[in-house]
Amino acid sequence: MTNIPSLARVYEDYFKIGAAVNIPSLKTHGELLKKHFNSVTAENDMKPASIISEKNEFSFENADSIIDFAEKNNMVVRGHTIVWHNQTPEHFFLDEGGKVVSAELLMNRLKLYMERVFEHFKGKVYCWDLVNEAVDGESSEFFRKTKWLEILGEDYIHQVFRLAREIAPELSFFYNDYDAVIPEKRDKIYNLLKGMLDRGIPLDGLGIQAHWNIVDFEYDDIRRALDKYAGLKLDIHITELDVSVYSRKEKNLKLEEPTVEMISKQAEFYGKIFEVFREYKDIISSVTLWGIADDYSWLDYFFGIKRKTWPLLFDEDHQPKEAFWRVVDF
Repeated sequence: MTNIPSLARVYEDYFKIGAAVNIPSLKTHGELLKKHFNSVTAENDMKPASIISEKNEFSFENADSIIDFAEKNNMVVRGHTIVWHNQTPEHFFLDEGGKVVSAELLMNRLKLYMERVFEHFKGKVYCWDLVNEAVDGESSEFFRKTKWLEILGEDYIHQVFRLAREIAPELSFFYNDYDAVIPEKRDKIYNLLKGMLDRGIPLDGLGIQAHWNIVDFEYDDIRRALDKYAGLKLDIHITELDVSVYSRKEKNLKLEEPTVEMISKQAEFYGKIFEVFREYKDIISSVTLWGIADDYSWLDYFFGIKRKTWPLLFDEDHQPKEAFWRVVDF
């Protein structure tokens, strides 16, 4: 199919349209990326575990390849991510004797890391998901238990944002999290961000990950969350959008292909959430899909079993799905 509208062009008056990419996808999905997207996020290649080795050696080769692709194709680049409980080398939190480091040493290491990374990508990456998934959505605890929390204390997010602003005042820094539209976690995230702003913490935006599915998420919850976050007057990015055909309870269900009903529900869901996004274009400046086409998605391996989840707008042959047409026809 050659006569297909460009996603990025359709939405040029609304917000950037992004995709998560890796090194193979720059080649295997390059034509889709060039036609439909004007923003990219490295799926893994800008995370600490991909940049800094156990010997504290920095490697930017893969990240630079993504930057080069973006620059050649007039795309902006979102940085993802700096402080996260995952994909941070264990040695970052240990001293030479293998003991947990002091708060002072950890902050010094973080400072050196951010200085090196922000300088390397200066003028090439315009924003960063600075702190990722710090709020606990699974229990009554407010913060997720992590090494960052354990070593630095409950104000560690404040410390990180202040430090980042000192190092790179020209960048935009986001707090990024999943389930940010589910009421209980939404309220925790809102209270965290409101408290930061009230204390003068230099926070620029909120990233709503949007790993959703056709069963467990309600349009009204999405709209109510955006209404609530709008009061913070922050830039909002939808950072990791995909829509699985399985509910969260169906961890072991494995189909050879999605049912007609699943495809129809997914198309309806995509159409309605993009309608909501358009309504909030004054606060949403970027929408990034966490992948490009259904032949590859991180969700296909998420629960420890290999299965297709078909969560994106293009099928396994890189052709537009019914969901794509619901997104562009409005």
